[in-house]
Amino acid sequence: MLENKVAIITGGTRGIGFETVRKFLQNGAKVILFGSKEESVKKALNLLKDENPNYEVLGFYPNLSNEEAIKSTFELIYKKYGKIDILVNNAGVSSSTPLTMYAKEEVDKIIELNIKAVFNCSKNIIPYFEKNQGGVILNTSSMVSIYGQPSGCLYPMSKFAVNGLTKSLARELASKNIRVNAVAPGIIETDMVKDLPKEIINPLVNSIPLRRIGKPEDIANAFLFLASDMASYISGAILQVDGLARS
Repeated sequence: MLENKVAIITGGTRGIGFETVRKFLQNGAKVILFGSKEESVKKALNLLKDENPNYEVLGFYPNLSNEEAIKSTFELIYKKYGKIDILVNNAGVSSSTPLTMYAKEEVDKIIELNIKAVFNCSKNIIPYFEKNQGGVILNTSSMVSIYGQPSGCLYPMSKFAVNGLTKSLARELASKNIRVNAVAPGIIETDMVKDLPKEIINPLVNSIPLRRIGKPEDIANAFLFLASDMASYISGAILQVDGLARS
């Protein structure tokens, strides 16, 4: 579905991001994953190469809140492949801190990674999409961007911002043949969720009509669809992948 496409995926070393990297590789893409540290990037690359030595995958660890670091990394990728087709803004950090307990450091971290990094990467990918006469930007949102959450208000706030950016850029960039969409995952079986005790997990499962927690592959499949030409007439969507029935 992505044969010969060149895709950049931030937060690609674990969880949803890593599964999306794998899914894109399985579908013929050349993938460049971004991580926060050299060690985690190397570990992810080794896992993928062990799975399939023929995967064409590279890794970098730029500071996503530093615009110059993003620009220089994008330029390296463009020089190697001659094009960039897809950007997945997946890197982010969650929060459950009560409003009155937030420290400045946590506030800054959430804003820098969940909002500023998405903005910076989207802004600086555009020149390459223009050279390519089109492209796809995909953002990771969250179910809490729609429902909110009982504590840690900065996380849903940041994802509301991602939704707003997604819808606005879809309008702004449509004339350049650039599609912009987001995926809003529900409760997904990441390492953090796996470690939760049964007394917390079971009520969560019971609240989902499909009676199961989502898997990273469920989200990766949504990203694959939106990145592919099968979604060529979809832009500005916030695709909810959370197992919930809707009217």
